[in-house]
Amino acid sequence: MAGIVAVLVHELRRVFTLRPVFSVLVLGVAIYTVFYPQPYVNEALRNIPIAIVDQDGTIGSRDLARRIDATSDVAVALVLPDLPSAEREVYKRTISGVVVIPKYFERDLLYGRPSPIAVYADASYFLIYQRISQGVSAVAQTMGAEIEAGRLVGFGIDPTIAVAATAPLRLTAVPLFNPQGGYATYLLPAAFVLIVQQTLLIGVGLLGTLGGDRSPRLPSGAAAPGPIVTFVGKSLAYLLLQAVILPLYLVVLPYLYGLPRLGSLVSLAVLALPFVLSVSSLGMLLSALFRTALGVQLASASIGLPFFFLAGFSWPTEAMPDAIRLLARFVPSTSAIDGFVRLSQLGASLYDVRPQLLTLWGLAIVYGTIAVVVESRTRLPVVASA
Repeated sequence: MAGIVAVLVHELRRVFTLRPVFSVLVLGVAIYTVFYPQPYVNEALRNIPIAIVDQDGTIGSRDLARRIDATSDVAVALVLPDLPSAEREVYKRTISGVVVIPKYFERDLLYGRPSPIAVYADASYFLIYQRISQGVSAVAQTMGAEIEAGRLVGFGIDPTIAVAATAPLRLTAVPLFNPQGGYATYLLPAAFVLIVQQTLLIGVGLLGTLGGDRSPRLPSGAAAPGPIVTFVGKSLAYLLLQAVILPLYLVVLPYLYGLPRLGSLVSLAVLALPFVLSVSSLGMLLSALFRTALGVQLASASIGLPFFFLAGFSWPTEAMPDAIRLLARFVPSTSAIDGFVRLSQLGASLYDVRPQLLTLWGLAIVYGTIAVVVESRTRLPVVASA
């Protein structure tokens, strides 16, 4: 027990005295905490600039343009005479979309003929494309239903029946577990877990490769700690460090930014335990594999983006090939993100996340065992050949 405590204290001292490690595990966490959520605080894209090309110039076409501008999704930044002028503004990135109202727009509507409008939206950024198309489509459908209902009333049909005939199906959209339908509520809980994994992975890898005093201070006459004692002591040190960092990301920041918080602290802590153990063990393997601080940093940088895509929130896991899904299970963040989101945002119980919990414990055991074996092999005495 004394050896475990000695290793624990020594490892924590190295965290706060080795500047590269301190920069990653303490300063990096602080910087991410302050700055990372800021771009997403508005939750949704608003007032995306578009241009209107009104080729009709009637009261009806101007009313359509006014309604489009009144939506929260888009804002009419320019009213241009023709499509080539609008194209030039798109290429200059002044606007992100163009709505073309055709000639004879109002006349066709008054005669009961369809009068389609054209929407050109920048699909290189899919969120912008989605917002523009949805915003303009909603306005066009609403205006079309009003015009058709007015025509039916003019033929002597009861207004209630006319409205029901133009819109027989009423859609009520309820965004479950994301009341605002916002991007931050969707992205941040998953991104926070990935940030914790990457900072811990890099920090542990640097601790295993940087120079300095790596031997803990022991009482006189005490034997040097063995591989298992060293592994347990280091793991406890990382657990103590994450006992401060994880509540910051999983509890404090969601509270500050108004994200859903349905899970209990006990459930989050139970899932966090194997997550931290598996990531820290993987970091020890990373340091043994690359042996230098530069190698660890380059390797961590190169695997960071694949870990992001394998996590399943940039692209649905169900849409990935089976081989990729199997590979993703060996990354702790894949199961951790799924489990933490279910607990904190969906209000699931520990029983509901038992596959993720068991997967993380399996990774912790496998990576921990390999780390102990690697630590044992590095301690074997070198026998000189005769």
